[in-house]
Amino acid sequence: MDAHVREMTAEDIDAVSEIRVRGWQFAYRGLMPQAHLDALDIEEDAAARREFWAKRPPGVRALVAERAGRIVGFCGFGPTRDDDQPEGAYQVYAIYVRPAELATGAGRALMDATLDRCRTAGAPAVCLWVLTGNERARRFYERAGFRTDGTSATYDVDGVPVPEVRYVRQLG
Repeated sequence: MDAHVREMTAEDIDAVSEIRVRGWQFAYRGLMPQAHLDALDIEEDAAARREFWAKRPPGVRALVAERAGRIVGFCGFGPTRDDDQPEGAYQVYAIYVRPAELATGAGRALMDATLDRCRTAGAPAVCLWVLTGNERARRFYERAGFRTDGTSATYDVDGVPVPEVRYVRQLG
C-alpha cells in the first residue's frame, strides 16, 4: 500500500516526535555517543516540538506520510539556513521514517512531495545536511538527485565531534 502524504498538523506532533527519536536512535547508532541517543525522550521532544510549532518561522513546513491511518514518517523543510545558497533556496531540515518502514517507499513519497512543494514555492535549489557516516541516508539522497557540494561541518554531541556533509539538488 502506498503512503499518503499530507501537511502536518499540531495533532501529529506526538507521532512525529516518536518517529524522530526512534529514527535518531536507529540511524545514528555508532555515529554519535550512545549515551546521548539513549537519553532522547519522546515526551520532551514533543513538548519542544509543540512550542516550536506554535511560533514557527514563516515558510517552515512539515509533511507526514501515513499508511492505514498511521503516521509512518515526516519531513520538515523551509527556507535554507545556509547563507551561501542561492536566493530563495530551500532546505530539508529533517526527514525520518519509522525504522520498520525503511525501504517501503514512504521516504521516497515524502521526498517527492517535499521537492514538489519547494518547486511550487519557486525555490531554485534544495539543500540538506547528513552525517558523513550515514551511508543509508546518503544513498537515499543521491537516488533522489542530491549531490554533495563539498561543504562539510562538524558539530559537538556530548564532547564528541560529529561530521556532516551538505547535499544540494537543483530544481530548475
